[in-house]
Amino acid sequence: MSGAVPILSVQGLLKTFGGVTAVSSVDLRVKKGELLGIIGPNGSGKTTLVNLISGFVKPNGGEVLFKGKDITGLPPYRIVGMGMARTFQMVKPFYQLPAFKNLIVPLCSPRIKAVLGGRYGDRDAIALDLLEEVGFERDSNVAYKPAGSLPQGYLKRLELAKAMALRPDLLILDELFSGLSLAEVASIVPIIEKLRFQGKTIVMIEHRLKELFRIADRIMVLNFGMKIAEGAAGDVMASEAVKKAYLGSEAG
Repeated sequence: MSGAVPILSVQGLLKTFGGVTAVSSVDLRVKKGELLGIIGPNGSGKTTLVNLISGFVKPNGGEVLFKGKDITGLPPYRIVGMGMARTFQMVKPFYQLPAFKNLIVPLCSPRIKAVLGGRYGDRDAIALDLLEEVGFERDSNVAYKPAGSLPQGYLKRLELAKAMALRPDLLILDELFSGLSLAEVASIVPIIEKLRFQGKTIVMIEHRLKELFRIADRIMVLNFGMKIAEGAAGDVMASEAVKKAYLGSEAG
């Protein structure tokens, strides 16, 4: 495994906005089947980093390799077609559509056509199955309600289902737990663990450290756009740089 090509490799990634450096020469490697957690204070560059990786922002320097291929600067639809999907911290479903109909768009994507070879099946049934996987109750009418009428917990589950519908090889979760109660987070953690059991590679940006540390293989810490620590959760927690930059204001 140590000699295998990482599913994701980032080298010297740089992004500036005007005179502000949002991401400064960041390197990272993610192995197939691994869960990498990314933490850091607000404004540390976490979301900008995944925006660069997933094609929503173009870098000023550096490179991104996905499954050994250079995807630096490619548009998001191309990257999705190669097998990378992500969620967004600010959910923006098709508010007027029933929740399950929100999944029809990814289920009709070129990515799914390529993966399934054109054999789609009943998309409505697949959408309902996916929603059940992420915690929508099969016997309730919640999946049939307009997405705009759903509470935050269901919207976050819908966001996860939309990404899962693309059958990604790499799944990026941007603060999936934000705005959720402890009970809601506790109910989503097993879903992520099941995805890992299925062999999915996951990168998670998260502020809920206790839950993230429980499921992540490694943790990477950003501050002012720079990587300041990386390793096992316990080692990262013990880092003086992390305590000063991040945990000092959060501890307790």
